[in-house]
Amino acid sequence: MLKVYYSKVCPFSRKARSILNEKKVDFRLIEVKYWERGDDFLSLNPAAETPVLVLQDGSVISSNYAIFEYIEAEFTERSMFTNDKIKDACIRRVCSWFDKKFYDEVTRYILSEKILKIVDRNNTHSMPNSAAIRAAKKNILYHLDYISFLLQEEHYLCGSHVTLADYAAAAQLSILDMVNDVPWEHSKKTKSWYALIKSRSSFRSVLLDDVQHIMPPSHYLDPDF
Repeated sequence: MLKVYYSKVCPFSRKARSILNEKKVDFRLIEVKYWERGDDFLSLNPAAETPVLVLQDGSVISSNYAIFEYIEAEFTERSMFTNDKIKDACIRRVCSWFDKKFYDEVTRYILSEKILKIVDRNNTHSMPNSAAIRAAKKNILYHLDYISFLLQEEHYLCGSHVTLADYAAAAQLSILDMVNDVPWEHSKKTKSWYALIKSRSSFRSVLLDDVQHIMPPSHYLDPDF
């Protein structure tokens, strides 16, 4: 059986699990604390990043983009693309935006300052960096506007059906929403779209993770907010 090394607070782990669930792939979850850089995990991925896939024959696949290209090529039952070259280029572009730009400008600040400093009991920097948090809260606003722009008259980010782009964006937002740091009132379109993603069983199983020392807001699991 496929093994997935993951972290409950890693957006890329959430993205991988959601896609595998969407494709109805059986897999075994193995939780790791990637920030502790344990030798066993480093032997699988010296970059100390989650997720990591270990195939039945022992082959190891790491790196965000490599993992999702492998999943899409190996498990073809439910494609996360469209078979339209232009639309698929759009999906990859939107994924890159959220995997790279959104993560660098928003998620990593909230993750490091408001989540890891709580769940990582060995962290010696106990006080959150308020400047970093303010930057993330400022940056997220134009990202929410970008989501609204992508939606326009569609239900999903790249068309009328859910794709990899939707899970890339939702995985990032779910980390922020866990600590109530998404200003949903800023964009009704974004809020309605995220409600659609939350209602999918493939994504709800990720939201059900119990993260020690973190108490999500009441709407976190509610698909109707």
